[in-house]
Amino acid sequence: MKMTFRYRFLILLMSLVYNNPLVMTQCLQGHDTCEFWLEIDYRLTMNINRTGLFPKNGKLYTIVEEGQTSQEVPIEKVITADGWKNSRLVIAVNGSMPGPPLEVFQGQNIIVHVKNMLLSEAVTVHWHGLHQIRSPWMDGVGFITQCPILPGQEFTYKFKAYPKGTFWYHSHVGTQLSMGLVGAFIIKEKEPDKESFIMMLQDWNHDFDSNLSHEKMLMGNYVDGKRIKETTSLEGGIFSMFQFQSGLINGRGRYYYPSNYSSNYPSNSPYGVHNQAPLTKYNVTFNQTYRFHVIGAGNLYPFRLSIDDHPLTLVASDGYDLQPVVVESIIINPGERYDFFITTNQSVRNYWVRAVTLEVNVTHVAEAILSYSGSPEGDLSSVRRNCTLISRCLVVNCPFSHYPTNENIDCIHIGQLNATTDQDVPGEGGGVEIEDLFFNFGFPGPQQTTSINGRRFMFPHVSALTQPEEISTICDDDQCGEDKVCHCSYSVTLQYNKIYQMVLTNMGNGKGWAHPIHMHGHSFHVVKMGYPTYDQTTGMFLKENLDIDCRGNPDREKSYCNDATWANKSWGGNNVPGLNLGFTPRKDTIIIPTGGYVVLRIKADNPGVWLMHCHIELHSMDGMILMFNESFARQPTAPSDLFKCGDFFYKSRISNPNGFCTMGGKLQWIVFSSIFVTLVF
Repeated sequence: MKMTFRYRFLILLMSLVYNNPLVMTQCLQGHDTCEFWLEIDYRLTMNINRTGLFPKNGKLYTIVEEGQTSQEVPIEKVITADGWKNSRLVIAVNGSMPGPPLEVFQGQNIIVHVKNMLLSEAVTVHWHGLHQIRSPWMDGVGFITQCPILPGQEFTYKFKAYPKGTFWYHSHVGTQLSMGLVGAFIIKEKEPDKESFIMMLQDWNHDFDSNLSHEKMLMGNYVDGKRIKETTSLEGGIFSMFQFQSGLINGRGRYYYPSNYSSNYPSNSPYGVHNQAPLTKYNVTFNQTYRFHVIGAGNLYPFRLSIDDHPLTLVASDGYDLQPVVVESIIINPGERYDFFITTNQSVRNYWVRAVTLEVNVTHVAEAILSYSGSPEGDLSSVRRNCTLISRCLVVNCPFSHYPTNENIDCIHIGQLNATTDQDVPGEGGGVEIEDLFFNFGFPGPQQTTSINGRRFMFPHVSALTQPEEISTICDDDQCGEDKVCHCSYSVTLQYNKIYQMVLTNMGNGKGWAHPIHMHGHSFHVVKMGYPTYDQTTGMFLKENLDIDCRGNPDREKSYCNDATWANKSWGGNNVPGLNLGFTPRKDTIIIPTGGYVVLRIKADNPGVWLMHCHIELHSMDGMILMFNESFARQPTAPSDLFKCGDFFYKSRISNPNGFCTMGGKLQWIVFSSIFVTLVF
């Protein structure tokens, strides 16, 4: 007998029932259908009941006028972010940021009602990592799989919970992801599991909303008359200009003051003096095993995550199990997810959870607390493991091949991890056609415009999936080319059931930034990673990988690499040295190192229109996107009442009427003629 289990995530109910806005809200295992309500609205940080707040000693207090008494308020009911005294506008889901985590079981039918309560912005909700088999119009991408949800409108998402693993939901309109419209989405197997925690990592700026940050990154970031410069990674790669001020874990962090700041309050942190804002706390019991679902929900920066005195046993990434490997830390990029276990077998006390960016000459960190039951209040003196020649540290998912020699760190990249089962890699046995497709991600040209193969993506004005005949922004071959950058809706056709080997490169004139690339509608097999050449001692970038022929301009440093191929003409399909076709890891988000490449493989067996894009918000919004038009003839028919969108013109409009004015030509001529007649007569 089928049953429906309903959750109304209303703010009032949450405040009455739950102490923590991030309490995991579960769908019961025995139910076939789970139904949720999500309300999207604006909120302010550090504010409760129209009253401003300030942090002190990890607690929150009301800001009062002279003569009044400040009151302590429960931190669970406040969006604190980094605790900065001036409130910042965020986009909340059911009153919280991040939004409430949704936990369901594999195979259940999911219904999510989304209501847009924003004043002047449209929204969508993308279910990051879900394949949306037979429901591509539920992928939640504005102007690709649906029309955006306008202010005041409601939209119901309905899909199957598949596959199992750690996923998340977020807006796929503009810069709303970094405005806070994010939340965890966990799909469990129908079997007992260890107690688990969610860890969402975000980079944060408390001075600018995301639209202002985006424009400052594009136009130049000036604060108090001084230009804020980009930071770099240890191999010499560049980070785009998002001004990092604080790191957040589950929406909580704290602001570290500049090094010359003086304070009367002592700091127990090795990173300096901070504003004493409250942090996320993970409460554990001695000698237990816990699973962590880690989600890279940030805007730009990769974090290196570790827990003091607790090795991490990595067991999954992007929803797919991996053969366990014990590491000191995990590097996580925007869009990625990693699952690991820890065992709480250390002394009963509090331990730092640290997520430090990969920037050099500056320390930016997100922190939380692992608190053993019975720990003394305020005991936070644990230190990060010291990596030595005798006790080297193992780090997984490095965006470069190795750390500098003096850091005593060994790297494992994704291609060196193994799946738990020998999954069939499409085409591994040979005898079938495998087509190699090359996509170069970069900022080519004098304007350093974001693009893929020189195509800077322009979103259609209609839903590409459901209104394909109305798309008017397709790419023009005359405008695009080997060493050109064009602006259009870049689309690549995939044939049904054909096997594609995609070579994602980061080379030529536009390299310099690493890119976490996310594919919708599929999880791909990572069959090879090709790194550039680095200095063996310092780890600095020396030259790009020569397996790839960029073509175009014969000078590699000037070529836009828009039409790349294998340098060795005999390579292709299974005939590429170093392919891993057994126990191959699967992911949906992968980092492409600057000067290097990654080889992925999929079978085009999921008809729909799917994006592939960089998950750095600035890069995708500026055009580092393409859409796969997969198996067009087999794409399922969307619901008949799914609403449409697009431009509007009066049907009576005439292309060249007498006296009809257009700014492009006739209006200018009429204005000039009028001025001439006036002057003469």
